[in-house]
Amino acid sequence: MSVTITASDVNKLRQQTGAGMMDCRAALQETNGDFEAAIDFLRKKGQKVADKRSDRDAKEGVVIAATTADHKTGIVINLTSETDFVAKNEDFIKLAFSFSNAAIQNNCQSLEELKNTMIDNVTISDKLLETVAKIGEKIDITRFERIQAESVVAYNHAGYRVAVLVGMNQAHNEGIEACGKDVAMQIAAMNPVAVDPASVPETTIAREKDIILDQMKADPKMAGKPEEMLNKIVEGKINAFFKENTLLAQPFVKDGGKTVAEYLKSIQPDLTVTAFNRLNIG
Repeated sequence: MSVTITASDVNKLRQQTGAGMMDCRAALQETNGDFEAAIDFLRKKGQKVADKRSDRDAKEGVVIAATTADHKTGIVINLTSETDFVAKNEDFIKLAFSFSNAAIQNNCQSLEELKNTMIDNVTISDKLLETVAKIGEKIDITRFERIQAESVVAYNHAGYRVAVLVGMNQAHNEGIEACGKDVAMQIAAMNPVAVDPASVPETTIAREKDIILDQMKADPKMAGKPEEMLNKIVEGKINAFFKENTLLAQPFVKDGGKTVAEYLKSIQPDLTVTAFNRLNIG
């Protein structure tokens, strides 16, 4: 069954990828409206693709990261709204912080548990409904993430459109906090897919290999090349993908002469990142 591709769908894909309108429409038609598959289609065809990897369904709202007082646990939530006007409202931002505080104070383990938590003598679910009735616009908590580590640092970028949690393997102190902020800003800016190559999901690696192979098949220069050579090219491109897209291997944004891993070792020899989480709007 074919899916109707609307102008809104085309514009959404265009904003995500930077590809032309006709290319975006063709990609959506080819993939029956599947946005992830359409992005891969554009990449395989060599079209311009920004490929933002997070929260494509989020329209407007804020993301808030926070940690417990002992810095052993961090949470990050996404409170969505329909319009930017509401998202920038001071009361809306205060509401988001009240929800993140409730998650920390009640040690919430999941989104469902958070929504059932009491605040102002009502559950957060009911508080959301109250707010919807008050402002006449749908709002909801759509994402809840949580990490635990020896030290967790939270970072909220200006405007609350990007929030990051960083877990590290050393006990928290002022130096770890400052280092964690630097790494969180790296994550906010560079949007890595994982901490290191070993933690990249197999599905992500398979997706990249598929794209690389399709690009090579479409390249006349690759025709007739031995399979061994093609495999080496794929391996080299995957290693380049790891270097660009895994946190510890990335060049450190504050000092391009070091990787993030080398920066961490300059703070403490055994310091490393054990986990991170990044949410963004748009």
